[in-house]
Amino acid sequence: MLTARTKSGTMFSLSNEYEKEKLLILRNNEKFTCPVCGESVSLKLGNQRIYHFAHRSGTVCSDFHESESLYHIEGKLQLYQWLHMQGIPAELEYYDSMIGQRPDIMFHFGGSRYALEYQCSPISEEIFIKRTDAYLQNNYIPFWIIGSKHIKAKRSNIIFSLSNFDYFFLRKAAHRQLVLPSYCPKEKRFHILSSIHPFSIKNATANSFLLSIHKTGIEEILEPKVFNQFNFTKWANEMEKYTINWSLHPSPELNRFLREIYTHNLNLYLLPPEIGLPVSHSLLIQTPPIIWQTYLYVDVFQIKSPNSLIDLKEVERNFNNRIKLNEIIIRNLPQLTSEKPFMAVQEYFQLLERFGVIIKRGESLYQLQKGFTIPNSNREKEERKQEFYQKNRSILEKI
Repeated sequence: MLTARTKSGTMFSLSNEYEKEKLLILRNNEKFTCPVCGESVSLKLGNQRIYHFAHRSGTVCSDFHESESLYHIEGKLQLYQWLHMQGIPAELEYYDSMIGQRPDIMFHFGGSRYALEYQCSPISEEIFIKRTDAYLQNNYIPFWIIGSKHIKAKRSNIIFSLSNFDYFFLRKAAHRQLVLPSYCPKEKRFHILSSIHPFSIKNATANSFLLSIHKTGIEEILEPKVFNQFNFTKWANEMEKYTINWSLHPSPELNRFLREIYTHNLNLYLLPPEIGLPVSHSLLIQTPPIIWQTYLYVDVFQIKSPNSLIDLKEVERNFNNRIKLNEIIIRNLPQLTSEKPFMAVQEYFQLLERFGVIIKRGESLYQLQKGFTIPNSNREKEERKQEFYQKNRSILEKI
């Protein structure tokens, strides 16, 4: 940590640039304690690490259930100095005794109070939710930034491997855009992911852009200007490769899915191109799109004839029942509690409407215009897929 209390009760912060000689004198003449637990802390002035305070061995502090790395200490210090340079009132490692929490940085901006948490090591979902809820209930806006080392680009900076923990950092920006902010203290730049479209539990396509901390203001991080450039061809290719690899090494959950669709005369390799499409809020659902959309087909479209009516309320009941049976798994996103997973289904229906599969007849009512054509062979599937992509490319590339 970078702040400690002196024996006189005042707070001393290492955010200022002190000469080592002065700090050595101070260390010999001052006693420092942790402002959270009150235990003694040592001032570390090594040559290989940033100057910091550390609890003594064996000390148990409720605020420090995870150890701080050099990466973390450097990052939060840089973020604090970045805010300070913009004239934004900020306090490093501010301890709020009312809630018993200490965000890395507390700052005021635009009439609001923010709790900035720069997280570089995994913490449990329970702790993440507890901290977030405590901030919200006490008039803070929680602002979580993950260490960029967690954001793993797999290929060509378009495909990313994201864990459930990484998804915790998703937040809503302007125009309902969902973004994932990260920061790297080594490169001194922010890394923002937007337009995230999962095709499996862990992998997704995303737009990625980098911002130098020296050329970026707080507004650009709180409300980043993102551009939804979606590479549908890349996404579709990755989805197909994933489906093949996934079917060769089926999990118990996949076997359950395969058994069910088999009873409905469906083949994983011969699904129509209208099944397994990307939609903006699909990231709210952990289950891959090809699975939850196949369940929609089985529960809704397969049993309907052309011109039949489809009530979204009935669709939602079926969807929720699949969730109860753990056939569709919802992602827990602590910062997006107002975003409902069924939004992804609604977006899927909007896509089908644009493709001419269904027609909107009311606020929650659709009419089936034409049924899905199930291919009988791989050749027929490829022909149908190419025809579908060519006809709807302009729609698919603007998702």
